[in-house]
Amino acid sequence: MFLQVGRINGLTLDVQKINGSYSFSFHMVIGQLDEGLYNLNFHYCENILPGTNRPYNLNVEVTEKNPGGYLSAAEIPLPRLYIFMAGVFFIIAMVWVYTLLKYSVFKIHWLMAALAFTKSISLVFHSINYHFINTEGHPIEGWAVMYYITHLLKGALLFITLALIGTGWAFVKYILSDKEKKIFMIVIPLQVLANVAYIIIESTEEGSSEYALWKEVLFLVDLICCGAILFPVIWSVYSAMNLEKLKLFRHYYVMIVCYIYFTRIIAILLKVTVPFQWQWCYEFLVEVSTLIFFVLTGYKFRPASNNPYLQLPLDEEDVEMDEVVTESGMLEGISKVKKTSNGRERQK
Repeated sequence: MFLQVGRINGLTLDVQKINGSYSFSFHMVIGQLDEGLYNLNFHYCENILPGTNRPYNLNVEVTEKNPGGYLSAAEIPLPRLYIFMAGVFFIIAMVWVYTLLKYSVFKIHWLMAALAFTKSISLVFHSINYHFINTEGHPIEGWAVMYYITHLLKGALLFITLALIGTGWAFVKYILSDKEKKIFMIVIPLQVLANVAYIIIESTEEGSSEYALWKEVLFLVDLICCGAILFPVIWSVYSAMNLEKLKLFRHYYVMIVCYIYFTRIIAILLKVTVPFQWQWCYEFLVEVSTLIFFVLTGYKFRPASNNPYLQLPLDEEDVEMDEVVTESGMLEGISKVKKTSNGRERQK
């Protein structure tokens, strides 16, 4: 039969012994004044003595619920936060597409648009996934799979787009150098590994040994990817042909460093220092930092005729050709036309 041990501060503990095995259950009600983060620790007292290692089998079934649903106090605002940010990213994606339709653009501009739309869709599925966790107590498999797929695509598109912009691909050249190709050979597989680690973390209990392992793998791989995408920008800074491009690449380098700093360091410090009710601010900081970074990147590399990044300098061959045309009396009145990188013709 059950033995009621006691009732302390809303805790009811029942213990039962059957054939040498113990079964116990407890029910605990926590008021608003006692809300916080709670840990459930299990200690097998028979193994406390040195040299003692007796096997045991433990099955745990835990149901945690708040008055508003199954999400914790730190996670309750997340569904609304994600759906709101999804709308914001969708708006800036539409504004970006509207801008692209007004100018002659490059393929990288459309890749940037695809990234913004993928980010918006990923946040929508993330919000839906959290909504069903809150109402049902567990994620719905179909919505969870859709979120993981879009999250993987978003992560791959993000680092590929940043690296391509850093190399100047499509803006000033259409061929990547060997060292730039090696960066992509490193970043793309690592991004796949990082997303696999993220999916395992999302679907694994925090107390399991796999959780700690894959969390360390995710942190390490993510830092390697962030460091790898800085190399193309640094190479572009040193190979810049004029002052305008040098300034732009320097600004882009600072933007990436600030983005990594806020989303990987400041956000984590915020998460471990604020009270548990405000831990959702970690996700808010990450999403806002990402939004600001997207907007600044789009502004710096916007498809406009007065964008210094899209104005290629004349090479020596072009300058010499201009001098020949000018000095020749037979060709007086004839001008040379050169097509710029944005598709427009420039008369000389």
